[in-house]
Amino acid sequence: MEGMGVWIQFLVCIVLIGVAGVQLTRYGDVIADKTGLGGTWIGLVLVATVTSLPELASGISSVTIADVPDIAVGNVLGACVLNLTILALLDALHRGETLYQRASPGHILPAGFVILLLGITGFGLLTAEVGQDWRLWHVGFYTPLILIGYFVAVRTVYRHEMAQVARFTEAEPDRYPGLSLRTAVLRYSLAAVVVIAAGIWLPFVGEGIARQMGWTESFVGTLFVALVTTVPELVVTLSALRIGAVDMAIGNLLGSSLFNLMILAVDDLFYVAGPLLGAASPAHAVTVFSVTMMTGVVIVSLFYRPRARLLKTMGWGSLVLLAIYALNSAVVYIHG
Repeated sequence: MEGMGVWIQFLVCIVLIGVAGVQLTRYGDVIADKTGLGGTWIGLVLVATVTSLPELASGISSVTIADVPDIAVGNVLGACVLNLTILALLDALHRGETLYQRASPGHILPAGFVILLLGITGFGLLTAEVGQDWRLWHVGFYTPLILIGYFVAVRTVYRHEMAQVARFTEAEPDRYPGLSLRTAVLRYSLAAVVVIAAGIWLPFVGEGIARQMGWTESFVGTLFVALVTTVPELVVTLSALRIGAVDMAIGNLLGSSLFNLMILAVDDLFYVAGPLLGAASPAHAVTVFSVTMMTGVVIVSLFYRPRARLLKTMGWGSLVLLAIYALNSAVVYIHG
């Protein structure tokens, strides 16, 4: 992949994800409408899983074929930073009331689980830095905790959504009378296959571009490869916002962050040389703290639901998200 060829491949990936992403959000909204499950659940599980599979494929490839665990960790944590930064973009694009006024307060629940998994990850990074090699065979002690935490989060959010549906038993009109649930699931699956295929291709194209630019592994993993693998989340989230599915858009971003942290545990299982975080740069702790602060800002914004837009563009919470992203990028770039 040299010269213009790698850039052409990059553009082809973006086009495929853009076209399929629009269909993914549309039929995800149909599934949410016909099953009674809220956009929060559909975004958190169905859509987030599909859009996060490029990070999974890239991470496994990084710790097995390429043997660059630093890129694997940087990719996952960098994608979490970008997911929350996309929220600020959504707020700027959302007209009328702020994004946080429109969003369901139920998003606070998965956001809280994101902070919990971040705490486990940060603890694993810092214990490795001080020489505490706590492991189960070649797997770090944090891996089973992250896996358990992820599945508890998914189950808890599901039960919360079902409780909300039970509280509001009034039948709502079918917004998609011309489509059956079976048709929606089939078309959703086809769009998902296209997004997954292009998304898995993207990281390899991104690494080729990064090699041409001569960037280091920490910088490439946290900023560039993470940016490339987050393209599906960006396209799908913007598509969801366009059709008015705000909760699906936010659920996708928070769900992707949850799934990304679970990917760290999966990568650790595949990295047979030892605990993954022990082989990663301690500088990644900066990104862990950045994502924790950003998630805290999202929780406060969802709870407080600010009305004012600063500079007539976005709420104060979104501006803080952008500031933390810029600071994290600067620190990682300087370190790299």
